[in-house]
Amino acid sequence: MRKLLVAGNWKMNKIGQDARDLFQALNREAMSLPANVDVMIAPPALYLKWFTNDSTAKITVGAQDVSHRDEAEGAYTGEISAAMLQAAGVDYAIVGHSERRTYHGETDELIRKKIAACLSAGIAPIYCCGEVLAERESGRHIEVVRNQVQTALKDFSANDLAKLVVAYEPVWAIGTGKTASSEQAQEMHAEIRTLIGELLGQDFADKVRILYGGSCKPSNAASIFSQPDVDGGLIGGASLVANDFIAIIHAGA
Repeated sequence: MRKLLVAGNWKMNKIGQDARDLFQALNREAMSLPANVDVMIAPPALYLKWFTNDSTAKITVGAQDVSHRDEAEGAYTGEISAAMLQAAGVDYAIVGHSERRTYHGETDELIRKKIAACLSAGIAPIYCCGEVLAERESGRHIEVVRNQVQTALKDFSANDLAKLVVAYEPVWAIGTGKTASSEQAQEMHAEIRTLIGELLGQDFADKVRILYGGSCKPSNAASIFSQPDVDGGLIGGASLVANDFIAIIHAGA
């Protein structure tokens, strides 16, 4: 049985002590977290070492992004390599988030390179895919997501991708207050799992965790997480409120 993962993406939020306070609040609650749920938070990169150096931490730390460059070091201003994240004690890195695609023009092929960079450093990539509203309304949502996944995972083997996590995030539901219904989430998660089985074998597909991202909150988390192919959530805004994030974690118990 797949263990749930609830991952908090803080995005560009929490300044200085506010970040420490939120992490400490979550860490206090982590003593009583459900045994069947893994928890990860991805703070802004400035704070990664604060949290990975915390010997009391019960929560796994991930990065919000990673350079697609193969090199551990180089003349790439502003970039953070996978090797640097590994040295900082990071376990996960989010790749292909819709905001990176939209605001930074990241392509499926570039995202595939980011997955490769993570794998080379032993970091688990949380690969994001999802459709925009026009694609959903035109009935092309499954085709769009299948194409994204096929490009991102091409040329990798099941062994290569042993640490892979997939996050389905309908772009029209991110930060809008709209949420895919439990049935819509399950439909797409099942499609993604079927495609992964076609690409990498059913044994692998049965093991890979597929998260839902898109306005997941305490009021709907239990319904979404109860779907057979939903293995947790990639949580945005609700991960910035300790009580809300903890409630979502317990919704998976």
